[in-house]
Amino acid sequence: MLDLSLNTFIKLAIMIFTGMALGRLVKKVKLPNVTGYLLAGLLLGPAVLGLLNEEFLSSTTIISDAALGFIAFSIGNEFKISYFKRVGATPIIIAIFESLFAVVFVTTALLLIGCDPTFSLVLGSIAAATAPAATIMVIKQYKARGPVTETLLSVVAIDDATALIMYSISIAIATAIAGSGAKISELILKPVIEIGGALVVGAILGFLFLLPLKFFKKDGNRLCIVIAFIFVGLGLSQLCGFSALLLCMSMGAIVANFSHDVTHIMKLSDKITPPIFMLFFVASGAELKLSALPAVGVAGIVYILVRVLGKMFGASLGAVISHADKKIRKYLGPALIPQAGVAIGLSLAASTAFPEYGTEIRTIILCGTLVYELVGPFISKTCLKKAGEIKE
Repeated sequence: MLDLSLNTFIKLAIMIFTGMALGRLVKKVKLPNVTGYLLAGLLLGPAVLGLLNEEFLSSTTIISDAALGFIAFSIGNEFKISYFKRVGATPIIIAIFESLFAVVFVTTALLLIGCDPTFSLVLGSIAAATAPAATIMVIKQYKARGPVTETLLSVVAIDDATALIMYSISIAIATAIAGSGAKISELILKPVIEIGGALVVGAILGFLFLLPLKFFKKDGNRLCIVIAFIFVGLGLSQLCGFSALLLCMSMGAIVANFSHDVTHIMKLSDKITPPIFMLFFVASGAELKLSALPAVGVAGIVYILVRVLGKMFGASLGAVISHADKKIRKYLGPALIPQAGVAIGLSLAASTAFPEYGTEIRTIILCGTLVYELVGPFISKTCLKKAGEIKE
């Protein structure tokens, strides 16, 4: 094991250098850079070298929060009114169906192999969650453009809301089955408040964002405005218990629709984000636990495989119902495989609500995260390439 006495700045530098090296290395075998960053974290983390221990990783959560804030703000900029006038409700329908069938498929499969109904519902409820970060990185790296990419960006953004709704409904049903004393009305109302509050506060911040743009025209000042408002959004989401992803996404959507300078603002934002994103994914890779693999069991294998089938079936069915392009029907579902932060957060909440299943659920979700995050970016890239939206 490496000497753990290195200070924070040296460790951060090592994370960047290692991320750059492995990012370049995986590029040689046609894998996305984000896969190299995750492998760099896996190498430096507790699972292998132990340079980045859990104490250090917990002290650098501000990097992960900032990265997710910038990612959500970037996604929000895709939510232009002109876009929805053109495509209608297609992304919303697809997001609802891919989330719903991920939950239904996993819950049903667990019941069929003899798992307890409460356990099946609780674990199945987490299947809806999708991680947008890895997908966004693949899109940015390869400059993907086209209907599949457009729809994918919208679906992964909406997915945060649909996942919370699916989770709350499933947990309410599981609570009723288990005979818990929790109020089902409160379980359902909580995510509604969380989602609605995030969207409203984000929209208010978006309009406030527009004000200083009238007085500050230089690139340096405008970059400061972007960073400051994203930090305010992250801070308010933590204070109010709202979804940070939805709040920053809502703010980005307002800026995209009401500012004539949005393209320039996003270019400024993109100049500062590469090292933040790299540190985020290296840290995410360090948190992946190889030790969870042997303990995953049959239920874990079923979860990992069947969740993908549910996402693919739901996305395809939603695309058919909304009369989406054939390429969207065929290639969108597999690109929704990545799962990370939101799922881990939901597994913690589920463990609190049902402590008797806590350890098993956490193990399965951590193992699923390891598999999905390492395999997902490559599959996303492959799907977008086959759709003809990535040019070599």
